[in-house]
This record gives sequence, structure tokens and C-alpha cells, in this order.
Amino acid sequence: MQDVIQEFLKYLSDTKGYSLNTIDAYEMDVLDFLKFFNKFNGADADVADLSRADTICFRAYLADRQRRGLAYKSTARALSSLRGFYKFLGRKYDIKNDAIGLVSSPKVPRKLSKAINVSDVADMHGAIRATNVKNPWVAARDWALVVLLFGCGLRISEALNLRNRDVMGRPDVLRIVGKGNKERLVPVLPAVWDAMDKYMSTHPFEKVPDEVAFRSVRGLPMSPRMAEKVVENLRNYLQLPDYVTPHALRHTFATALLAGGADLRSLQELLGHSSLAATQVYTRVNMSDISNIYAHAHPRAGDE
Repeated sequence: MQDVIQEFLKYLSDTKGYSLNTIDAYEMDVLDFLKFFNKFNGADADVADLSRADTICFRAYLADRQRRGLAYKSTARALSSLRGFYKFLGRKYDIKNDAIGLVSSPKVPRKLSKAINVSDVADMHGAIRATNVKNPWVAARDWALVVLLFGCGLRISEALNLRNRDVMGRPDVLRIVGKGNKERLVPVLPAVWDAMDKYMSTHPFEKVPDEVAFRSVRGLPMSPRMAEKVVENLRNYLQLPDYVTPHALRHTFATALLAGGADLRSLQELLGHSSLAATQVYTRVNMSDISNIYAHAHPRAGDE
């Protein structure tokens, strides 16, 4: 069975082009089901046995996850992973199982992200400087990161994957590789480049073109958790609401563009969403607010 799983993971990587994180999630979900199925079946199952899993088995699995206290969203993802696994088994091993398609995913309560108050984003600049007095380049880095998320609508992973070559010469657009290795072009406002330029000119590390742009104080690539911690510290320092997160910065960018007249299709492309439904949740903030923040919290303001 392990060989079959490895083939499936290779298929997700080579054919579907999924990210490592997504592939890891698929593997965890499939292994979790197989562990349950072995107990349900009363013996270690082989590939052929999987065709005999019926709706009773799948519903028992969902009930088992609920008993374990796993979130509805996690269980909905697990069921989606299993459907993908069974499709693969059908193509590769001619193993058919119609029951998996008859089981409904648990309904996931949808939490709408909130846009951050624009004055709070502006206050982040002063807070960053105040908390990094001994390391001005770290302050420049943290503000550049905030500006990228807020001014370009990037995901944390997309910002942290930027290479030095991507930000050299202030190109008009950034070439971003998002989820599923999908590439998109994101226009960049001059104020974003001002923030990036200050960071790139003040950090103490060699600017090798192929190496990542955002670095830790030890010179290692900045991790997603470190980036989350930057916003978390700002939230605590400024006593901002819990919804102030890196994703909320991206959300604020999107709501601003919609309020400024951008159409949903264009916004979908800018954000790298695979479906239009994911884009339709953005509704608030005026585009002029972004310009106001840049004017109020220019990365070089007060340097003289």
C-alpha cells in the first residue's frame, strides 16, 4: 500500500503540480483514512479492498473524525483528498468506488475576513521603527514585508519566495508563483519599491540574485512563522483586534481595489485565486486610503 501512496504523491507533484504543503496534506489525509479503514475492515487492507468501502464506511469515518474533535474544515479537506485518491486509483489501477461520491462533505461555517482599518496599517510603520531601534535594517525589512502584503496583495509564502533578482531594478510588475505553481503578474506601486529599496540597501547580507530577498537576523531565509510573528507583535504593540493578521493585509488590498472600481475577474487574477467565488468576499475600504497610508507612513518619512 505504501508504494501506491508514493505513486499518488508523485502524481500530485509531477502531473498536478501541487505544492509540497498540499501534497503533505493529501498524504496525511489518506494515511488517516487507511488507519481507520484497517480497523473498520478488521485487517490491513490492500488496494483491491478499497473498492469495497461503502457509504457506511465513509460516514463512519466522518463520525470518527468528529469524535476525535477534528474541525469541520479539516474533515471536508480530508474527504476531498480521498476523492482525489480514489480518482487516481480508478485511472491507475481500475479500482472503482461510487460510494465516495455519495457522501456529502460537512458544511464548513464560513468566516469572512475583515479589512484592517487604514489608520491601523499606517500606525504599523511607527510601531516597527519604535520596536527595532537597535536594528534599523530589521525595521526596514518588516515594513517592506507589510507593504508588500498590503500594497500588492501577496500571500506570506509568495512574499518570502521572492528572490533578489525579482526585486532588482524596480520592475513595473512582480512575477509571482502562487498556489499550484500558477504564475501571475502583479503591478507594484512606487511606494512599495521605496520600502523594498530601503530594506535592500540597508540589510547586511550579500545580494546573490538567486537567493531569497527576505532574511532573518542570522541571514537565513525568513520563515512564514517569523513573518506571522512580525504582524502578531505589531498587533500586540498597537493593541489591535485579533483579526489583524498577514492575510488581513491581503484582504485589505483586495477590498480597496474593489471599492476603487476593479472588476472581480481582474481582482481574481491579481490575487491568484483559482475560483471567482473566493474573490467575491471582498467588499470594503476606499482605494484612496492606500495612497493616504503611503503618504502618512512613507518608508523614508522622518529620516532627515
